[in-house]
Amino acid sequence: MSDSDTTDTHSQTGTLRTPIVAVLGHVDHGKTTLLDKIRGSAVSDGEAGAITQHIGATAVPLDTVSQMAGSLVDPTDFDLPGLLFIDTPGHHSFTTLRSRGGALADIAVLVVDVNDGFQPQTLEAIDILKRTGTPFIVAANKIDTTPGWNPQDGSPIQQTYDAQSKQARQRLDENLYEIIGHLSDNGFSADLYWRVQNFTKNIGVVPLSAMTGEGIPDLLAVLMGLSQRYMKEEMEIDVTGPGKGTVLEVKEERGFGATLDVVLFDGTVSEDETIVVGGANGPIVTEVRALLQPRPNAEIRTEKRFDRVDSVSAATGIKIAAPDLEHAMAGAPVRVVRDQDVDDVVAEVEAELAGIEVETEEQGVVVKADTLGSLEAMANALKEAEVPILRAEVGDVAPRDVSIAGTAREDEHKVILGFNVDVLPDAKEDIEESDVRLFKHDVIYQLIDDYDEFVTERKRAQQETVLDKIVRPCRFRILEDHVFRQNNPAVVGVEVLAGTIKNNQYVVKWEGNEPKRVGQLNGIQEQGDDVKEARAGKRVSVAIDGPTVGRQIEEGDELWIDLPEKHAKILEQELSGEIPGDELEALQSYLDKHRRRDPFWGK
Repeated sequence: MSDSDTTDTHSQTGTLRTPIVAVLGHVDHGKTTLLDKIRGSAVSDGEAGAITQHIGATAVPLDTVSQMAGSLVDPTDFDLPGLLFIDTPGHHSFTTLRSRGGALADIAVLVVDVNDGFQPQTLEAIDILKRTGTPFIVAANKIDTTPGWNPQDGSPIQQTYDAQSKQARQRLDENLYEIIGHLSDNGFSADLYWRVQNFTKNIGVVPLSAMTGEGIPDLLAVLMGLSQRYMKEEMEIDVTGPGKGTVLEVKEERGFGATLDVVLFDGTVSEDETIVVGGANGPIVTEVRALLQPRPNAEIRTEKRFDRVDSVSAATGIKIAAPDLEHAMAGAPVRVVRDQDVDDVVAEVEAELAGIEVETEEQGVVVKADTLGSLEAMANALKEAEVPILRAEVGDVAPRDVSIAGTAREDEHKVILGFNVDVLPDAKEDIEESDVRLFKHDVIYQLIDDYDEFVTERKRAQQETVLDKIVRPCRFRILEDHVFRQNNPAVVGVEVLAGTIKNNQYVVKWEGNEPKRVGQLNGIQEQGDDVKEARAGKRVSVAIDGPTVGRQIEEGDELWIDLPEKHAKILEQELSGEIPGDELEALQSYLDKHRRRDPFWGK
């Protein structure tokens, strides 16, 4: 789109900008196919010049929307210029890119595979939409895969639905109601879009196929209708004012160095203007060297990939080339200074960055994410999971992150959680040579689940080690007529009533409320074989150093393993879930006996 086109659109529509539409959903549910279809249909309708590829965005003007939606959209009903679809930078995390404290997108399309229903990334996307308060509609995709479906390419949903067999309609209805049910489970009242009276209270579900184009007219009509009806005021901008935008990606471009892919949502930006951009080390003040847009049917030769333009107006996607952009961050604000005081603009950018600062603590994990928005989403999710954060930054995992994570006192904090980021080669080597653990994923829930599992596993291993070293409770009885030797050592047959009897432990006998130590176990035999331990229910013979049968111990006596107070406390407070029920029962009885004498014993 040339400059003249841009100004032309705005002169036709006063100062209403194009609504920004984000498409999100689970991988494989058809986000990319849907965008491709919208572009492709317009091209095949002989509208090739109408749809323009911006940087990171696709503009679909009102006339084109109207042609694709047929009778569903009458262009004279609208004064918005069309729709601007954000092309995600490879991932749904872009939905948390911010503008003015909300989401960058004005409206979102949540794509759900009608057969596959809600998946982890669907839930995550819903969570983000809920948190940012972004209005959305649901595209129930892949209706053409319904068994027995008879496709009617490009037609509105009601038309194609009526052309189907009763069985196909029934199958599709079941799947659609399941999606509506899932939305309800997540706190949203939803229905098929043509039944929704009030879109501010209910979510509209649009059944469609990104492959055949069925239902796409409806999707475009609903997007246009909602934007026109509910967002007209938000679309009013000062076209001539200083531009405001959000960084989608920071990219190296041959001949330009580090450049920014930006979605401009307000005002204009021109070549040679001073801009302020959010950076990893604070705001960056720099000058626009070039504004670049993709060439129509981009030629493959790199030098020819972009056209330079003098200035652009919102809403649009644009690549900005300027010095000193190496430390700019995805998700950060971009502001044109123009007739404002540069310090005021820097302060504004600082304030917006500060709003995203993550609460960090003295101890915790290191978090890396691909954009400011996803970093914020990660921080929120970790807070809910009660995982402390030591450091949180945008960018790939670098050697510095490994050394910071390595300083943690607890092993469970010697961890880097990487969301949708790469690991720099030096950092890979450092991780291999250190005891730092790296967890990477492109679904926040999954990343936190993996970390949780690691922590649980570690705790279990630690508890097992502690259990090995700790004296375990045991109650056992000397059997009548089973005295094999009276003393030095006394050898008797016993039945283990509760717990685990182990060698080399002290034995006590309760006299009233007083435990009296009678000797030490120095051998256990089961059917003539030496064993290290015996569990509840077993009958074994034991050798006890110290007592004489008939004096300190008698046939029929109930004896206990002497449990040190410290061990009893650890067992009761930390390991009660790790020991068998009978052992827990023995522990409880042992504690009760002691606490009759001293209520605070083992506490």
